[in-house]
Amino acid sequence: MIQEILATASDKMQKAVESAKEDFATIRSGRANPALFQKLMVDYYGTPTALSSLGSIANPEARTIVVTPYDKGALAAIEKAIRDMPNLGANPTNDGNLIRVSLPELTEERRKDYVKIVRNKAEDHRVSVRNIRRKAKDELDALKKDGLAGDDDLARAEKELEASTKTHVDNIDEALKRKETELLEV
Repeated sequence: MIQEILATASDKMQKAVESAKEDFATIRSGRANPALFQKLMVDYYGTPTALSSLGSIANPEARTIVVTPYDKGALAAIEKAIRDMPNLGANPTNDGNLIRVSLPELTEERRKDYVKIVRNKAEDHRVSVRNIRRKAKDELDALKKDGLAGDDDLARAEKELEASTKTHVDNIDEALKRKETELLEV
């Protein structure tokens, strides 16, 4: 029972770390990266649909992204979604077959703004990991209250839970440090 609680908590914490890395990938650095559009939702005939489901995303040049929709009828909706995308600062062009997004060079001020955004996202994910730890701790306390586990086993489990939490928070911090370096690199 204790191992199940710890395994579930560790699995959820790992998913939080992966989610943090995905969120960091959606913040643009100096180069164009198809991951910028990974979480972009497009209003496709009234249904929010992921851009990756509506077309292929390519990176032919250092600061250019090309989106080729599978359905030409979705061009206007995709173009609008990209134009309305926060923190991008690009104006997509639609030639009737594909959408070309040329990303402008980042200014020093904009880079610092992106670093602040990334730090906020990192803190949100750290809080998420800590909430998972708190929930697992509550489950362990419930086992103790019900008399289903001994004090020694629970103390060992809590130490293991703390170690797992620290490892996952450190992973988020490491990903944050890499992203900050990437953002500040000129």
